[in-house]
Amino acid sequence: MDASAPVEFQSGDTAWILTAMALVWLMVPGLGYFYSGLSSHKNALSLIMYVLVCMMVASIQWFVWGYSLTFSLGGNAIIGNLDNAFLRGLLGYPSVGTDAIPDLIFCIYQCMFQCVTAALVVGAVAERARLLPLMIFVFVWSTLVYNFLAYWTWNPNGWSFQLGGLDFAGGTPVHIGSGSSALAYALVVGKRIGYGKDTDPERFKAHNMSNVVLGTAFLWFGWFGFNGGSVLSSNVRVGMVCIVTNLAACVGALTWMIMDYRVERKFSAFGFCSGAISGLVAITPAAGFVGPGPAIAIGFVGAFFCNLAMYTKRWYGFDDALDVFTLHGVGGYVGCIFTGVFAEQYIAALDGTEIDGGWMNQNWVQVGYQFADATAGAAWAFVVTYIICFIMNKIPGLSLRVSEEDEIQGLDVTEIGESAYVYVNKLVAVDAKTGFQTTVREEIKQVNVGEHGSVHTTDKVDVVAPQ
Repeated sequence: MDASAPVEFQSGDTAWILTAMALVWLMVPGLGYFYSGLSSHKNALSLIMYVLVCMMVASIQWFVWGYSLTFSLGGNAIIGNLDNAFLRGLLGYPSVGTDAIPDLIFCIYQCMFQCVTAALVVGAVAERARLLPLMIFVFVWSTLVYNFLAYWTWNPNGWSFQLGGLDFAGGTPVHIGSGSSALAYALVVGKRIGYGKDTDPERFKAHNMSNVVLGTAFLWFGWFGFNGGSVLSSNVRVGMVCIVTNLAACVGALTWMIMDYRVERKFSAFGFCSGAISGLVAITPAAGFVGPGPAIAIGFVGAFFCNLAMYTKRWYGFDDALDVFTLHGVGGYVGCIFTGVFAEQYIAALDGTEIDGGWMNQNWVQVGYQFADATAGAAWAFVVTYIICFIMNKIPGLSLRVSEEDEIQGLDVTEIGESAYVYVNKLVAVDAKTGFQTTVREEIKQVNVGEHGSVHTTDKVDVVAPQ
């Protein structure tokens, strides 16, 4: 086909995919706020920056050869070729996903998926990972892990696609891939100082639940573009996808809150956020193949198994700081398997797509296909990521972990050179006669970056004599 020849694309479909792309982009800073709130205050800003830096590197890799390796029309059953490296030949062609939108629009939409997936991995090594090696890791990891998994799943030449695996919006490439990779990364980097031994129960708790809730809201909002945009068209099937996405999140949040209430006797905000995300993760591979009833079941089982995994991980002792494997690895795996149970032909047919369905349509072998896809994806992501991290950790200058002193001081200061908060310490006296409080001493500390990038703290001390 001549790239300069005019092609009739559907403007409504194109507009929707561009909108969905923007929604998925919003998930990246949403994830940053989610991670930031869950971390300690001295690592709050660095985690937001780490997530955004991951998006930056993943976008560049996607432009260089990531898109070509994943969605080029050539290639074998395992990986594509470099025909579209540096986005050559995309301008006038229909996309590999559908003829209704141009390849260029499909490219930027799928780029956001890689950005989100790379950013997810960061949570496992929060509060102890160096930024420079992380940037190199993301570029290599995107090439050797994400591009392979996405090719298997969504490229018509991929072995899982040919086998008949069903993965609507990224159960294996995004969630199983990020969860398994996060586990491998965390094992190589090691535990945080004092993890599992510290007698202070507050040390590893979330420092700002408001940011966690805000991040969850951004993620939930963006997920409508994540799942809804994967239809690659603007039609009634998008409506169904958005309905089941929202339902699964709601059921997941309720399930987790009830399970935690049984133990804590509190309806915690953390339980709400974790449950909503586990429901969203679990519904992702099934979103375009199931109706509202199965979506409720998937939201429930996703939250149920992720909640159990949250508690059982303590038995194994690995330090997945922000539960990436627990929520995304486990939730994605559960969602993939139950896609094989609940997938139905009539839901996919809402826009003319034909599938054999799952157990609901007596297609019993579908669960086997799902198991093969999910297991192969988890194994590939874990093993390849472990090898990447192990090799990088042995190269001088690319050690993955900060020094013990830097970890104690916090990555906001040591890696970013700025802090998220101004710290104010006050010494207050109380007048015995009137009961009024008087500030005797006030100390303000803030991290600043001076000339030539030097880092220092500013101390301001005001002494006020009691009246």
